[in-house]
Amino acid sequence: MSPGSGGHDLRDRSPATGRRDAGHRHEMLRLRGRSVAWVPPLLLLVAILVADRGTGGEFRTVSWIVLVPGIAAAICGVWGTALFAVVSMVTYTAVDNAWPHQFQAGLPDFILVAAGGVLATLACVVRVRGERRALHLRDVTETVRRTVLRPLPPGWGGLEHAGVYLTADAQARVGGDFYDIQPGPYGTRVFVGDVQGKGLGAVETAAVLLGAFREAGYHEAELAAVVDRLENRMLRHRAYTTALGRDDGDRFATAVLLGFPADRTDVVDAVVLGHEPPLAVGPGGVRSLPAGGGLPLGCRDLAPDPPAVCRVPVAAEETLLLVTDGVTEARNGAGDFYRLADDLTRAVSADPRVVAPGRLVAAVRDGTLRHSRGHLVDDTTAFAVRRIHAPGAARAGPPYRVSPAVSPTTGGEGPEGGRSSH
Repeated sequence: MSPGSGGHDLRDRSPATGRRDAGHRHEMLRLRGRSVAWVPPLLLLVAILVADRGTGGEFRTVSWIVLVPGIAAAICGVWGTALFAVVSMVTYTAVDNAWPHQFQAGLPDFILVAAGGVLATLACVVRVRGERRALHLRDVTETVRRTVLRPLPPGWGGLEHAGVYLTADAQARVGGDFYDIQPGPYGTRVFVGDVQGKGLGAVETAAVLLGAFREAGYHEAELAAVVDRLENRMLRHRAYTTALGRDDGDRFATAVLLGFPADRTDVVDAVVLGHEPPLAVGPGGVRSLPAGGGLPLGCRDLAPDPPAVCRVPVAAEETLLLVTDGVTEARNGAGDFYRLADDLTRAVSADPRVVAPGRLVAAVRDGTLRHSRGHLVDDTTAFAVRRIHAPGAARAGPPYRVSPAVSPTTGGEGPEGGRSSH
């Protein structure tokens, strides 16, 4: 898909993966779809023979042919390595006896070449088995990742969306960050969050919260009720892990919950639970949504009152950007935090097309990696959404209102209010 289309998923791109899995090293040497992994060891063999032809006396380079199967073991398959081991022994015998009047390396070096070929073949067997095991584990991890971060169809829930997901551990491919969209009879809900901690426990908690969101986001009429369901599910999950004797019974999750009402196209309901507030990015610049706030999920006992849910106006051309702290807490060599809003403001000024979700998350990804020089210390997620407006569609309702279950913002800022300056 080109940037700006209905759905993007850039989460496979991790700064340290090198664009291909390490288990496919022998597949990297390809030319027009054909493997050319045999070329380096063959060239080495030829070079050794040429060097040996140019030497005389007791100095013979033909014994260096033991390096050929060693090189093949690193980049070829098992049968290819075994073939080079046999070719090396045959070539050594032929070359060493080709000129009887010259010094001959003889049997000792032949044994060295033969032993080197056998050891290289065994090393290749070990390498290939390790690669297959790594590929299997990657497939398992990919299944887990697709369960936690399910693919979202283009235009899902009437939203144009795009997401970027980078794990701090390039081999893990999945962490505690999550996002999802759930359409329902009361509008479309968007859920982005970050589970405290790392490892399988964080992934498990993220899956639990996403499962609760997909049900509550569909069935509950009010966004505050969705938050209550998520909080209760988090507490139940913590009780479960505590009963198992695990030490993550105090785990929590920061999150942002957005609601796009079914009867309005010019507003969004938002609640921030200990998370970075959403940014509205439009041709006019970047502003932080004055969303309601509360403690992270799992911390309701510290503040029993339900968090405030605010309804704020959003222009048709504005894209809502939600990021995790892997973006905002990315540091450069001098220890300075990444100034996301400033960077996006410059990007939008230079090219207004950056406001499209696909281009926007790509800009966040590139900016974060550039600022941190590719050294991520935390999982990094950026998710961008905006409504898909039908041409000429009328917008219902006044420009700003607060429903009975929604807490008002302070000051009632319009679309240009609350511009970010950090």
